[in-house]
Amino acid sequence: MAQQHLDPGTAHTAEAVLASYLRAQATEFLRALRQHRESGAAGETAGAARALRRAARRISGTLHTFRPLLDAEWSDGLRPELAWLSGTLAQEHAYAERLQRLNEALHRLTAAGRGGSAGPPAPRAEKDAAPPARETLTLGAAKAAALLDRQLTLAKTRAHSTALGALGSSRFHAVADSVAVLASEVPLRGADAELKKLAEAAENRLTEAVAALHDTGHPYNPDADTPWHHVRLLLRLHRYAQEVTPEGPASDLRREENRKENEAAHALNAHRDAAEAAGAAAHAARTPRIAPATAYALGVLHADQRHQVEAARIAFRGAWHREAVGTP
Repeated sequence: MAQQHLDPGTAHTAEAVLASYLRAQATEFLRALRQHRESGAAGETAGAARALRRAARRISGTLHTFRPLLDAEWSDGLRPELAWLSGTLAQEHAYAERLQRLNEALHRLTAAGRGGSAGPPAPRAEKDAAPPARETLTLGAAKAAALLDRQLTLAKTRAHSTALGALGSSRFHAVADSVAVLASEVPLRGADAELKKLAEAAENRLTEAVAALHDTGHPYNPDADTPWHHVRLLLRLHRYAQEVTPEGPASDLRREENRKENEAAHALNAHRDAAEAAGAAAHAARTPRIAPATAYALGVLHADQRHQVEAARIAFRGAWHREAVGTP
């Protein structure tokens, strides 16, 4: 693998700028790894894991966007390993956040059901008639919450064990060794390519993917979530590319564009969270032999999260439209 060693005094060529960014991210990765190994408290460990996967995502994304400038064999070998690592480390936090989100949604839904807006309970036609919908929701919410807690806590525990196993594996040590080398030596190809053009290509891929999005016409179609998840990843790559190729002091227009991109990214993250939470509620509802009231509560919860998916899509389109209009 051919490697080029850049003189610190080299002018700001594409290779020099890219190498500087990658070395900085590799240093962040190694610092987070050291903090993770030295931390004792759970909160400190979680913080170090977040920093570790954040640096891993940035390195992986940069290797993807600026591949023409890098040694292809080295880049193509390291990038999927970094994606594996960041994905593995993200699971425990994702399950914890999902459980919290679903518990908060259940509390909100049952509180709304207990409110006076729905009017007084309807009289029973017969002694054994089915209870009103809001009463059924209240009856099933506690058991639904308990079922979700069991399932997602178990998944979280397994994800924690998987992450610990990954961090102790030879596969991870190979990744860490590669990143340690990257902190001092960036394997460059010496190709004639411009950072700005490669960053613009990443932005064009994002723009095309957004243009290809279409409304499902039905809020309960999870198959339509995939293109939105893809746009979220492309937006992340676009923003990483902007970190590599800053355009000097930010103007008021650039700051406004950054704010809108933050809004768009927040909406896409909310879209992912709601879609995954809806999936967890649907999975729990398929548990054998659960009480009808529990199944009903989980169905209401699933519908609520699917509506949150639609709300996130609307929020993204609003942020993206305003950002596109404000761009010259």
